[in-house]
Amino acid sequence: MADPRFFAKAGPFALAELARWCGAELADATNPDAVLHDVAPLDKAGPSDLSFLDNKKYVEAFTVSHAGACLVHPSLAARAPDGMALLLSDDPYRAYAKVAAAFYPRAPLVPGVAVGAHVDPSARLGDEVQVDPGAVIGARAEIGSGSVIGANAVIGAGVVIGEGCIIGAGATLSHAILGNRVNIYPGVRIGQDGFGFAMGPAGHLKVPQLGRVLIEDDVEIGANATIDRGAGPDTVIGTGCRIDNLVQIGHNVQLGRGCVIVAQVGISGSSHLDDFVVVGGQAGITGHLRIGAGARIAGQSGVMRNIEAGHTVGGSPAVPMTEWLRQSAVLGQLARKKGR
Repeated sequence: MADPRFFAKAGPFALAELARWCGAELADATNPDAVLHDVAPLDKAGPSDLSFLDNKKYVEAFTVSHAGACLVHPSLAARAPDGMALLLSDDPYRAYAKVAAAFYPRAPLVPGVAVGAHVDPSARLGDEVQVDPGAVIGARAEIGSGSVIGANAVIGAGVVIGEGCIIGAGATLSHAILGNRVNIYPGVRIGQDGFGFAMGPAGHLKVPQLGRVLIEDDVEIGANATIDRGAGPDTVIGTGCRIDNLVQIGHNVQLGRGCVIVAQVGISGSSHLDDFVVVGGQAGITGHLRIGAGARIAGQSGVMRNIEAGHTVGGSPAVPMTEWLRQSAVLGQLARKKGR
């Protein structure tokens, strides 16, 4: 059970109700009226808990689990222990995400401006906006209905935030326009100057950064990530992107829809990632590159040239994955020969 000091639990719910919410099918022997009180991992779940099996590595834990019910792929249903109710799904993990959100919904809004917050008189707040203590909302800023501005967050002049957004504690936003249901985690920095200088022996002359950051709907940006505003064209984060903690995105970068950028990735200015690109942790992408739709970049890769759509690369400099694996194998063989 999740710690009640931090997580408020809803329920209980009947199995039929949970199945309907997540699109699962009840197995023939499952009682649709059975009631569950919580979600839990396979090895911790009890008779009143629902769990899930998504990875075949945990089949043995599934076979001895005491969970009252489990979300499972139909191909593994026969391995269930006696008495366990089954909710059959082609994507158990996605189904579990929906069920867990039902048991642990987003905390309810506390609309209003808290004591100690500052809202400029020219700012516009929609209905049911929550502004926590210490937050600052600048001149002409616009905050959409149902959004939350966390403690000590700073919303700069002219920033536009859509409906149902969450701006975490201590985040700062300037020169930015956000769509709806954007989740900005604590400590994020959005819209600051890009790293642009005219370099020379007489000194490095700063180039004014005259663009914005445009963040489309349903984006999540992890704690302490930084996204610079454009130098002239805008920096763009496409619909449904997921950006992990401690990611750096340079000026003029454009991410298409549904990109996944894992922790400590750095993307240099003016690179363009098409839809559904995945970038593994600590990878680096140099500037002015084009990464095609659906491309995948392994963790700690150094990308120095364009990547075609659908390709998977790894290594530094990054090369096609099969080539990188061959390089690694040959290097290992050479090292072993030298050791002998």
